[in-house]
Amino acid sequence: MKILVLSHEYPPVGGGGGKIAQDLCKGFVQNGHEVCLLTSHYGDLAFEETIDDVEIVRLKVGRGEMFKASMSSMMRFDWASFWTGLKKIRAWKPDVIHAHFAVPAGATALLLSKLTGVPYLITAHLGDVPGGTPDKTSKWFKVIYPFTFPIWKQANKIVAVSQFTKSLADVHYPVEIEIIHNGIDLSPFSGDSIAVNQIPHFVFAGRYMTQKNVPQIVKSLAQIKDLDWRCTLIGDGPERSRVDGLIEMYDLQDQIVQPGWVQPEEVISIFKNADILFMPSYSEGLPLTGLQALACSLAFMVSDVGGFSDLVVDGKNGFAVHPDDTDGYVAALKKLMDPAQLLAAKKASWKHVQAFDLSLIVKQYINAFNSIKK
Repeated sequence: MKILVLSHEYPPVGGGGGKIAQDLCKGFVQNGHEVCLLTSHYGDLAFEETIDDVEIVRLKVGRGEMFKASMSSMMRFDWASFWTGLKKIRAWKPDVIHAHFAVPAGATALLLSKLTGVPYLITAHLGDVPGGTPDKTSKWFKVIYPFTFPIWKQANKIVAVSQFTKSLADVHYPVEIEIIHNGIDLSPFSGDSIAVNQIPHFVFAGRYMTQKNVPQIVKSLAQIKDLDWRCTLIGDGPERSRVDGLIEMYDLQDQIVQPGWVQPEEVISIFKNADILFMPSYSEGLPLTGLQALACSLAFMVSDVGGFSDLVVDGKNGFAVHPDDTDGYVAALKKLMDPAQLLAAKKASWKHVQAFDLSLIVKQYINAFNSIKK
């Protein structure tokens, strides 16, 4: 099968959605399929190259930041990917188009499908659904929402990465939506020697923005300041100064470290030496960070929102608490700091992650493609 993939983000550009696209592309190739990816150019990256047998074409879209896409860069992605995609379809004749994110890639997929007859599948990651990440996209959807209906209604198949993403999309679009969770390659991980640190180690990874609610981590940990623990906050962003101020106010400089942005390999290394993922987000699809934490056998201290419900079995591999419930976080943190309960939670995470094995997820997508191709 020939698969034309559209995604405005793809490593090293973008966040978790792009990494999911990369993992799936590699998985399709490993299962004997051909893949061509159209994505955004940035910096000094090559405009065309083949990595892991995936043909990658990067398009000039005026992207100004590696980890953040502007409205103008996404609109330019639609324009550039349409013309490049049209030429590619005529020469290569793909069987299906796979669009990651209904906006912007879904718009290109719709137009290409209309002109060429090639069926398209959309993967909705949450930020492309109205209300999914309101602090980032609410202003955009006030303008583009009426124009998104054809993208969803005329897709040959729509996939949501979590039950939450599906339920939110159901409110806005009267279409059939299938759930295929994000997956993770489990081959670099092992559940053979799960242990707990003598001093519990909390970890967060992500962009410091309102959606991620990073200040709640500091506020909650400040309530157990007199207990032995340490915490690593990986990432950076617009709320960094506020987080720095809280750490100083609560005098937690010796217990909380902030390495900033680090390479993906270092994130995994830190996770493997940690105990508890602490993410009190206000919204999440099915975060790659969560899958990585499961694969690293971390216990979970997260919010009771979004795709976390797919990752956390409350009371088994961790706890889910309302994003603003500091007392709830403190109570749950104290439970997880018990070595026996923490070890049991970490083992439960390794057991739970088996359902997200990338090889299983890739097969689900291939079945979905076969159901729509002509």
